[in-house]
Amino acid sequence: MFEKQKFTDRQIKKYFNSALRDFKIAYDSDVLEIVFRFSYDSLLKIAITICAKNNLRVKSRAGHHIELLKKLSEYLNNENILIMGNEMRKKRNFDLYSGGALISEKEVSDYRELLKKIITQAEEYLDIDQKLF
Repeated sequence: MFEKQKFTDRQIKKYFNSALRDFKIAYDSDVLEIVFRFSYDSLLKIAITICAKNNLRVKSRAGHHIELLKKLSEYLNNENILIMGNEMRKKRNFDLYSGGALISEKEVSDYRELLKKIITQAEEYLDIDQKLF
């Protein structure tokens, strides 16, 4: 699912900035579906960033989102990432392939708070001095 690849600091920072941009869109929106979708995308992009920091590039195959979430959870030593991320992944798949999923305000609030914590953890892990919060 992963292959070894060396990434430059510039590439890693670019990946992380993309994750932050998605999170900002999610954070600033009042539309639940937008918050959900951009939060999920941000989470995956953070996982891609952390994997890149560890010289891993994910191959786009069935199940690669699960593997990204597992790696992120492992590297940041935070099992809530895998639990919440998998919940988000299932909800996204249901929404995409089964005619729609309802996203509650409580879920959106939980996703935002989790992402804030993950971003802070990722900033520390990456040793990036660019505090979003």
